[in-house]
Amino acid sequence: MKTLIIAAAVLALSACSTLKSTSDFDPSVSFDQYKTYSWVEKKNDDAGYHLDGLMDQRVRAAIETQLSQKGISKADKQNADLLVNYITKVDKKINIDTFNSHYGYNPYYGPRWGLGGSLHSETTVREYDVGTLMVDLVDNKTGKLIWRGTVADTVREQSTPEERISTINQAIGTVMMNYPPKPNK
Repeated sequence: MKTLIIAAAVLALSACSTLKSTSDFDPSVSFDQYKTYSWVEKKNDDAGYHLDGLMDQRVRAAIETQLSQKGISKADKQNADLLVNYITKVDKKINIDTFNSHYGYNPYYGPRWGLGGSLHSETTVREYDVGTLMVDLVDNKTGKLIWRGTVADTVREQSTPEERISTINQAIGTVMMNYPPKPNK
C-alpha cells in the first residue's frame, strides 16, 4: 500500500504549470546557521530492499541535489544541523459539473406564452487523485520541525523512468524554491 501511495503521489507532480507549492516555517529560527543535513532514520529495521525503493531513491536524490545547490552538505547524523524527511499522501477528489443549456427560439415569447425552446441540464462527475509530497526539515539539536515545503498536483501516469525522474526533479525543485524562507522586512 505504501508503494502505491508514494508512487502515486510522486507521479502526481508531473506538470510544472499546475504544481501547487506552499511552505511554512518557524519565524524565530535563523536559517543561515544550517550547513549540514542527514536523513531521518527509518523506523524499519530492514535497511535493504523495499518495494518503493526506486521512487525513494529518486526523491532522496532530488532533495540532496537541491540542498547541495543551497550550500548544505550531507553529514553523519551526530554532526548534522538538519534532519530531512519526506512524506507522501494521495487524496481522492470529486469534481461535479452541471451545464444548463437553453436552445431554440420562440418568436411569440411573451408573458402569456411561457418559455420558448428547450432547457437541458447535463451533470458530469469525475473522480481523480491528488498527490501531495511534503519535505520536512528538523533542527537536529532541538528536534523541532523548522520548515515544511509542500507540493501537490493531479496524479498522472508516467511511462518511462526518465519521465518519472523529470517529474520528481520538477516537484522537488518547486518545493525547495521556498527554502530558505525570505525574512520579512
